Amino acid sequence: MATYKGIKGFTIQTIAGDPPAPIEGQVWYNTTSNVLKGYALGDPAWSSGGNLNTGRRGVQNSGGGTQTAGLCFGGNSPPPVGSPTLLTEAYNGSTWTEVNELNSAKIYLGGAGTQTSAMAMEGEVETYNGTSWTEATALNTPRSETAGAGSTNTAALCFGGGPAPALKAVTETWDGSTWTEVNNLNTARRQLTGIGTNTDALAFAGGPPTQAVTEKWDGTSWTEVGDLNTARFSPGGAGINTSAALAFGGGEPTISAKTESWNGSSWTEVADLATARQETGGNGTTVAGLSFAGDIGSPVRSAVTEEWNDPGPATTVTFTSS
Repeated sequence: MATYKGIKGFTIQTIAGDPPAPIEGQVWYNTTSNVLKGYALGDPAWSSGGNLNTGRRGVQNSGGGTQTAGLCFGGNSPPPVGSPTLLTEAYNGSTWTEVNELNSAKIYLGGAGTQTSAMAMEGEVETYNGTSWTEATALNTPRSETAGAGSTNTAALCFGGGPAPALKAVTETWDGSTWTEVNNLNTARRQLTGIGTNTDALAFAGGPPTQAVTEKWDGTSWTEVGDLNTARFSPGGAGINTSAALAFGGGEPTISAKTESWNGSSWTEVADLATARQETGGNGTTVAGLSFAGDIGSPVRSAVTEEWNDPGPATTVTFTSS
């Protein structure tokens, strides 16, 4: 049988604890905890989180926020009702709790902000202060199936929409009291996804036909950038600016589990969702993201939540036998 010494030419170091400054690829035996350890790059992956109280599809995708402070609102409730819902749930990193409902039921809506400062954008607009929803000024161009971006409920962006066949390229900015029409998307579409802020946003996917188009907003205009590897509609998204983003799930038109990571210029396929879904919501970042709800095959509405974790640079890992 091959040994570590035979392969590497030296024996495994034995120390009481961990080395103060390990290098990538280093392996040692920790006599304090009696485990074999190493220093290596971790693999990004999805893991199970706590399920929503009510499964649904067509929920908002606010992109921002954090993995441990997510917000899910609106969507389409399970059959036999199957109608737009008022439901809002907040996530604390392990469980979802129902909180105060929207004033009007919404589905396929754009979202922006965080768990304590959010916006719901679908024809009628509402803002959330962490406790309750308040009706706000309506969009200048009524539409559904929009996308949104923004870090708070006083500075947001709403773009695209439908319904088909009247696809919209309209973009509007929100200053906390009024909407102003600004430069349009280059490609009109609905059921697209947005992440970022009102001055630094990314719009990707959508349709019909199913799109891979990605556009970057600089506060003034949209510019087409690198396409997704897989065209799709209604994926989830995570990211707080245009230098790093995630796109996950969606319809190709078959329901997808694919996840792609954006590095500011191009998309790369990474680890798939455990449960393929379209019309899913998302929060968080490319380091710690959140995917929740979605359509996993009509008429099923999913309550599944998955957490994305990317360990990034090399880190200490413990080896176990299998």
